[in-house]
Formats: sequence, structure tokens, C-alpha cells
Amino acid sequence: MTDIAGASGDPKKQLRREMGFWDVLLFNIVTVLGPRWVAAAAHNGTSSISLWVLAAVVFFVPSALVINELSSRFPIEGGLYVWAKEAFGDFHGFVAGWTYWTYTMFYFPSLLLASAAMSAYVMGPRGAELSQDRTFLLVLSFATLIVAVVLNIIGLNVGKWLQNAGGVATYLPLMVLVAIAAILWFKQGSVTHFTWGSVRPTWNWDTVNFWSQIAFAFTGLELVSAMSEEIRDPQRTLPRAVFGSGILIAAMYIVGTFAVLALVPASDVSPTSGVFHAITVGSRILGVGFLGIAAAILVTIGNAGGIGSTVAGIARVPFTVGIDRYMPAAFAKIHPRWRTPYVSILVQAIISGAILLISQISETARGAYQVLVDITIIIYFIPFLYMFAAAIKLASRKDRTENARAVLIPGGRIGVWFIAGLGFLIVVVCMLVSIVPPGDSANKILFEIKLVIGSVGAILLGLILYQRGVRAKKIERSTT
Repeated sequence: MTDIAGASGDPKKQLRREMGFWDVLLFNIVTVLGPRWVAAAAHNGTSSISLWVLAAVVFFVPSALVINELSSRFPIEGGLYVWAKEAFGDFHGFVAGWTYWTYTMFYFPSLLLASAAMSAYVMGPRGAELSQDRTFLLVLSFATLIVAVVLNIIGLNVGKWLQNAGGVATYLPLMVLVAIAAILWFKQGSVTHFTWGSVRPTWNWDTVNFWSQIAFAFTGLELVSAMSEEIRDPQRTLPRAVFGSGILIAAMYIVGTFAVLALVPASDVSPTSGVFHAITVGSRILGVGFLGIAAAILVTIGNAGGIGSTVAGIARVPFTVGIDRYMPAAFAKIHPRWRTPYVSILVQAIISGAILLISQISETARGAYQVLVDITIIIYFIPFLYMFAAAIKLASRKDRTENARAVLIPGGRIGVWFIAGLGFLIVVVCMLVSIVPPGDSANKILFEIKLVIGSVGAILLGLILYQRGVRAKKIERSTT
């Protein structure tokens, strides 16, 4: 770090603290809450409702508690990368940071495809057809990515308003969905029959792949911690925003899934745009068809905000790793005018765009989306293993009890072992079930090949870059 700091000043000190409590809360909502996950849950059937509750208890709550402890103990730019580095050293910190960054290369394409499919409903009745049109999906996906990238390069003071608008625009359509479903349920009943037997989790090899998506839908609270040095009073702001947004997110996932299934049978629900199909169906019955178009407009803004928040947060990880010189020094560059890590943002966008195109080879729109989701889950959960393990490892350090501003996991070390251990176990299970192809995969063998090549290739590339960084640092030390 001293090499870069000595040449041009510490890049971190050039960052601006632009985010307050409401910015962080809305950032969390737009990052975590996704109408596509509500749609995917409804597509999976009534058993998803109990899976939401189970995932909230055994994964979402432990994640929130661990994130609050680590972010308040280490309010440093870099988030998961810093936590793993503190606990296990530079190499493991790099692996956590690299996999956390590279997951977005696969996450962006799947998010962009789902966002474009949902936005198609702005076109009214023709929306259902457009939501399956590859050309339309690709064009709109690239347009959305470009807007999010440009706004976040210009600056967080501008980009945060995209995230804030996205947080509001993500929640409102789901509230509209719930309101429509409640009115029609009261007037004419639900199209889906709910019983205790039907909402219980059911084992099925064709749908077990979805279990990991339920847990993945609850991830993202940790992302804003990567921007700790751009948040005002992060030790106070982050925990409050995590708890507040966590309650809103969990409640909407559960109630939103009920609402979709009350309006549309599970077999008719699209796993990407099902929420807006349900709103369209319900609003037509009520004679207020414009609500479907209005909801699609809102979710278009919400999806752009979600892409913007991920661009903003995740770019800070390679930026921090670049400062430590384990990635090319260009990643540590700050834009001279806008004070943003623009190189990291641009590289991220270019690679994501390439993967978006490659993912379309020999797959249906649904299959391309699914393979991207599963590669994302496998890569993304590696840093989560580090996060939960870091909480356990760092629980024995003296600074844990000496830090008066730390928001600690209750129960002392036993509490940390139980909460973090539970989260670690759930992550392992989710990674294993992600390997199982979904029942409607077009080509299961090709699905597995893409999954293995995508996951292993991304990790190996990171290890090559790390060794390059180690050699470069050795050469620098030997010449000084």
C-alpha cells in the first residue's frame, strides 16, 4: 500500500463519505430484494413459502449478525476481503476478495436478463412475448449496464440516487402486488389452495437446485460494507440499516410469494418475470390494467438501481486489492475528477458483457439464465465461507471486547460459534445443491460442463493473478 500511497497519496483518502442511514438502508433493499426471486419462488410452488421462513431463520439472521459484528469491528473499505485477510492472511483474503468480485461477472448477466424480461411488461400485452425474445433481452441488458456504469463512474454522490430510487422502486411494485392479491383473495378467493401439507418443503431432484437460490436471494447485506470509508459514521449506520432493511426484505419475500400464487398457478409463473405477469393478471380483473405497466416502469428503475448498487459496492474490492498490489496497480486508480475506482468498474462491465453473450450459446433464454445463476451461487458463496469462518477465528482476539462501538453477536464465543457455524453449514449445503441441474435444463451434460468450466476457470485465473502479484512485490522489495 505504501508504494501507491507514496506515489500519489493514499487512494482511500481521496474517497468521499457520501452515504447516510437512508442511503445504506435503500442500498441494502435494492441489492438484496429481487422481484425475480419472488417469481422464482412462486414458480417452484407453495413449498417455497416454508423455505423462505427456514432460510430467514437459519441463514439470513446469522448472516446479518455476523455482518454487523465484522463491519462494526473493521469499518474499512473492502468488506469481505478485509475480514478474511484479518483472520487468515493475505492469500485467503485475496481468494475471498477475488471470488467475491468475479461472482459479479456471472451475476450481472443473470440480473440483466431477468431485469430486461421484467421491463418488457412496460409494453403492455406484448410484454409476455418480448420477455422471451433474446434480441430484446440482450439489447436492453446492455443498455441498462451502460447506464449503471456511467452513473457510478461519475460519482457516488450521483450514483447513490440511482440506488435510492431503485430501493423505493423495488419495494413499491411488490406492495402493489400484495394489495391486488389481498383485494382479489377477499372478493373471489385464491387460485392456489394453501394447506400446511402443501407449504412444507418437499424433496425433488428436479427442484432441489432451487433451494440454493432461496438462500442466495437473502445475500447482499454485506456488500455495502465494502464501501465503509464512504459511509458517514459506519459503525453506527451499518448495523441499524442492516436490521431495518433485513426485516423489510424477509417480510416481502414471504408475503410476495403468497401474493403471486394467489393470483397465478405455479405452473404459469415465469421464474424471471412472474411478479409482473401476476400484477397484470390481477389489475385486469380489477379493471385497472395500467397498474401492470406502472409496476413494470417502477421495476425497471429498481433493477437499474440494483445493478448500480452492485457495480458501486463490488468495485471497491478489486480497488482495495489493487492498493495491496495483489492485482494490477491500475485497479487502485481513482478518477481524477469524480474520485471513483473507475478502472475496476470498467473491467467488471466489459467482462460481464462478454459472459452475457457467451452464456447464450446452445441454450434457451431460461437455460442461459439458470446456468449463470448456479455459477454465481458457487463462486459467491466461497467468500461467505470465509466470512463465517472469520467471525469464529476473530472471536478470540482481545479487540472484540475492547471495541466499545462494536455490535457483537450475543452469547460470547459460544454464540459466535453457533451463529457463524450454522451459516457456514447452510452455505456448504447450498453450494452442493447448486450442482444439481434443474429439471427443465435443455442439456444437463452441457449445463454441468458450463458450470464446472465457469467456476473453476474463474478461481484459477485469480490464483494466477495472485502469484503474479506476489512475484511483483518480491521484485520491488529486492530493488529497494
